[in-house]
Amino acid sequence: MEFSLLGPVAVSTGSGELPLGPAKRRSVLALLLLQPGITVSLEQLIASLWEDEPPAHARTVVQGHVSRLRATLAEAGADAYGIELATQGSAYLLRLPEESIDAHRFSGLLALVRPETEPRDAVFLLRDALSLWRGPALTGTVASPQFAAAAHALEERRLTAVEALARAHGALGEHDQAAAVLYAEAVANPLREGLVAALMQALYRAGRQSDAFGWFHRTRQLLDEELGVRPGERLTRAYEEILRAEAAAPASYVPDYGPSPGQSAPASAASGPTPDTGVRPGHRTPCLLPRPPARFLGREAQLTELTRWVGGAAAGESPIALVTGPAGVGKTACAVQWAHLHGHSFSDGQLFADLRGFGEGDEATPAEVLREFLLGLGTPPERIPPSAQAASALFRSVVADRKLLVVLDNARSSAQVRPLLPGGPACATIVTSRSRLDGLVATDCARPVPVPVLGTSEGVALLGAMLGPERVADDPDAARELVELCEGLPLALRAATAQLTARPRWRLARLAAALRDERRRLALLSAEDTGIAAALRMSVARLSADDARLLSTLATGFDRRVNASAAAALAGSDPDRTRDGLDRLAEMHLVDEEATDRYVISALVQLFARDEEPGEAAGPSAAVER
Repeated sequence: MEFSLLGPVAVSTGSGELPLGPAKRRSVLALLLLQPGITVSLEQLIASLWEDEPPAHARTVVQGHVSRLRATLAEAGADAYGIELATQGSAYLLRLPEESIDAHRFSGLLALVRPETEPRDAVFLLRDALSLWRGPALTGTVASPQFAAAAHALEERRLTAVEALARAHGALGEHDQAAAVLYAEAVANPLREGLVAALMQALYRAGRQSDAFGWFHRTRQLLDEELGVRPGERLTRAYEEILRAEAAAPASYVPDYGPSPGQSAPASAASGPTPDTGVRPGHRTPCLLPRPPARFLGREAQLTELTRWVGGAAAGESPIALVTGPAGVGKTACAVQWAHLHGHSFSDGQLFADLRGFGEGDEATPAEVLREFLLGLGTPPERIPPSAQAASALFRSVVADRKLLVVLDNARSSAQVRPLLPGGPACATIVTSRSRLDGLVATDCARPVPVPVLGTSEGVALLGAMLGPERVADDPDAARELVELCEGLPLALRAATAQLTARPRWRLARLAAALRDERRRLALLSAEDTGIAAALRMSVARLSADDARLLSTLATGFDRRVNASAAAALAGSDPDRTRDGLDRLAEMHLVDEEATDRYVISALVQLFARDEEPGEAAGPSAAVER
């Protein structure tokens, strides 16, 4: 006879599982199994079974459940197994061999494990231990604080075993297996920083540094949005250790393609002393790029423009390309795709930072980003100044004679970008933003590379790449309508394909029909924590309260097209002030200026702004900044 707590509470014999009855009866058994050989008072049982005030007949109810449990065990021949449910005054005692409880066997196996010194044995022992789990611990018990705490304690033990199994695989050099063990748990426990830190280290050791960096940035954003906190010591330490390891590892051969056409040789070719930056000699070229975008299609014009501008800069000039466009149009994908295609031309490395300019949490500070860059470039932590101004100067000194690509993603303002710009003549920078960042164009000669929405044929091709060409070919008219309803935005199209992938029996026409309902469209174009509504909310949050109200006025008072005078009249505002507000909305790609003083608002922005209370999403700092 075996007792299970690591999953549904159950009792098994050679003939199958015993019928245990309702949740409270299972809960009584679970509490006795959690304390085998120890008396459990009637008062303890009552307190555990009822979260609120127990009923007047609670004692009778518990006594009845104990009586039925005793009868069930007796009918299954519990005596032959040395099992007895005894009454001792107003308390109960379950006598049984502790090895018959799966939780006890699990703990016993864990006690034998030595992941670092005996990793091969540890792998076998831990896999046996984890195989005892059949689901969340104590499934089927009542929802009370006592059982929640007990289940949590068991789950913590399970996660400890998972981390130990990963360490054992790591000690054997099996880093891919270590990452596989940790991946599902990190997905299920995204705020468990120690688990994510261990996954990052396993991914890095498996040669997947882009994935490791990606996990750090996703977790940092989630901690900010969910809890309003920064990464803790263990997660931060793991990230910095990977950065330092990248910088300190022996460099593999990277071909030097020489200066770009029209450029002079890097400063390192000239004679004269170089500044003492504290960088370790023989550092490895850093590659902090995220992994290439999946199913990337089109954008040939933008990729060509990036190649022309970045590769053909004038002698002594460090080119800056500014990839701009509305939320969800694929600016990051375009920049990252180009960086992967041409990263080999930057023989001293590729740096990447998400500036979080349009996120729910705080934007990245220059000091924070510069620290990551300098660590990646091999600067010892103790040599990195705490102030952004000093760190920026050190960064420019470190990269002055290097051939380096810097990608600054999701920038909010020109002021956020400027301290992060390298000054070396062989360096290049790509910035992405929902704002036009006119200041960066004016002061730093940044070249705008606008990313438009996809055309119909490109959008249909993206649907085919995501869903399979056969499914799109079966319903070509519906595919074109989906592109139109998604307004050619890749983010919206990818959310639509997520809906269709989850419903393989749906024809494209069925989703198109659902999207025609304006009340449902934004909800359908969402997938978990991503989607058009979430992206637009982050853009509107950066508006002043006045601009957010103007956007709401445009959405509710006009049929997508409007001129400045009509908007001012409807808003009851000064025409010049309204025109300035429209210009700011156009700068953020929330409206488009199709002719002088004539603007158009997209259907998706219109739907979002109609649902949003005027000024509801506007950030408190936006009005001050304006």
